[in-house]
Amino acid sequence: MYQYDHHDQTIVNERAAQFREQTRRFLAGELTEDQYRPLRLMNGLYIQRHAPMLRVAIPYGLLSSRQLRMLAHIARTYDRGYGHFTTRQNIQYNWPQLEQVPDILDCLASVQMHAIQTSGNCIRNTTSDHLAGVAADELEDPRPYCEIIRQWSTLHPEFAFLPRKFKIAVSGAERDRAATQVHDIGLQLVRNAEGRAGFEVLVGGGLGRTPIIGVVIRPFLEKEDLLSYLEAILRVYNQLGRRDNKYKARIKILVKETGIETFSRLVEDEWNLIRDSIKLDAQEIERVTRDFKTRQYQTLPTSDAQVETLLAGNKEFAAWHRRNTVDHKQPGYRAVFISLKPHGKPPGDMTDAQMDAVADIIDRYSFGEIRVTHTQNLVLADVETRKLPELWKELSSLELATANVGTATDMITCPGLEFCSLANAASIPVANGIQTLFDDMDYLYDLGEIRINISGCMNGCGHHTVGHIGILGVDKKGEEWYQITLGGSSANEASLGERLGPSVARHEVTGVMEKIFLTFKDLREGEESFLETVRRTGIEPFQERVYENH
Repeated sequence: MYQYDHHDQTIVNERAAQFREQTRRFLAGELTEDQYRPLRLMNGLYIQRHAPMLRVAIPYGLLSSRQLRMLAHIARTYDRGYGHFTTRQNIQYNWPQLEQVPDILDCLASVQMHAIQTSGNCIRNTTSDHLAGVAADELEDPRPYCEIIRQWSTLHPEFAFLPRKFKIAVSGAERDRAATQVHDIGLQLVRNAEGRAGFEVLVGGGLGRTPIIGVVIRPFLEKEDLLSYLEAILRVYNQLGRRDNKYKARIKILVKETGIETFSRLVEDEWNLIRDSIKLDAQEIERVTRDFKTRQYQTLPTSDAQVETLLAGNKEFAAWHRRNTVDHKQPGYRAVFISLKPHGKPPGDMTDAQMDAVADIIDRYSFGEIRVTHTQNLVLADVETRKLPELWKELSSLELATANVGTATDMITCPGLEFCSLANAASIPVANGIQTLFDDMDYLYDLGEIRINISGCMNGCGHHTVGHIGILGVDKKGEEWYQITLGGSSANEASLGERLGPSVARHEVTGVMEKIFLTFKDLREGEESFLETVRRTGIEPFQERVYENH
């Protein structure tokens, strides 16, 4: 993984020191709330319903064991013993004391971490495929380009006060696991007719109040032009994006109102002015790429006798292997998902004790590194196949081996009304209610892959609009109600879910979901997935079953 140089470390240290002084001045009454607000947002600090919330950047979701131990220390020392992993591959702390946040930033800086640009109207954490570098369907590892974008965008003086927040995702595989089509800019590594690798560039995607699927602005971009083209897009957005209405300030609104042809022409005009002065040369790409080529893989057999015996004779291990491990491009290895969705627990949460234990595990099993997924789980990317049985036992003892990755209980869930000051309704209790339908794991597995996403408000932090089943909390005269959508997806053939019908009361959600699952079982043909069935039948059969007694 990338290691800070002197310049990186100096920037992070100085920013932590600056924020310590800014916080001291605010607590002393020398800065007003209005003066302090943009300063804290630049350092990832929000004021939530009950306490401050600190969002810590995890660039493209990659963590070392040393960094994970520090996150555990922060959870134990400055919070309530846990952290919450997010859809931007970051971690949030929900209960820090304001006066202690500078101490937390110092702790983060000591392990090459920070909270810079995790909030505010700036370029946020660049996200990527959680299987980057190990996926069999990968054209090229996208993480070096994520790192290059991180270095370019951090404290970029021109883009510190954009009309609204700005999010970039990069994917290098055939299967889009980074949701590139629902980002402000999506970058997909492709090959042109001559066989050279470069980027397909999408622009104008996004979720929230006005969900929009991004459109291709450039089918092929040479690698050397990556930063200049990003800069051109952002300059046009910074100049023309609306600042009078925050709900219409995202680039997706600008692209929609301008039209992709006009927007593309504006970008091309700006790009032609700067492209020769901002070149990403091959030496710089190679310099960054070297940090991601440090694996010393062994030559191993593709199968193992002990593993095969357990697969045949142990139902729990077989389910975990099938659901929580995937193929690796290197023979004799597998990538292993750690599910942060055990039944009855808040999705995405992890205790300090679990973090410490997993830090030890990844040192022994996965080259001392772990990844955060945008679906709020973790991945050990490089596990020897022969070590899977002992790893499974260790994760089981930590309650981190729930065999549900990709199933209906592997839900994306925002913190909701329990924590967020913007939320209209709860998210976590709704997820827990749905989990109660699956005490029988065979029933869960029979349903196959289902992505359920839950948001407590229209801001859509739970990505409800691209869930196979989306659940959105709304307020009706002080009561919590929920809108249901079907047919969304953030994968290759991205789509927005279609609203099922009138919203339902909180106590009805679990029953409605049960009707949806039973309808799917009745309609399903062969081994169809839930999404395939909905796309084939439309939502009308589901509407009839859900609202038959309304």
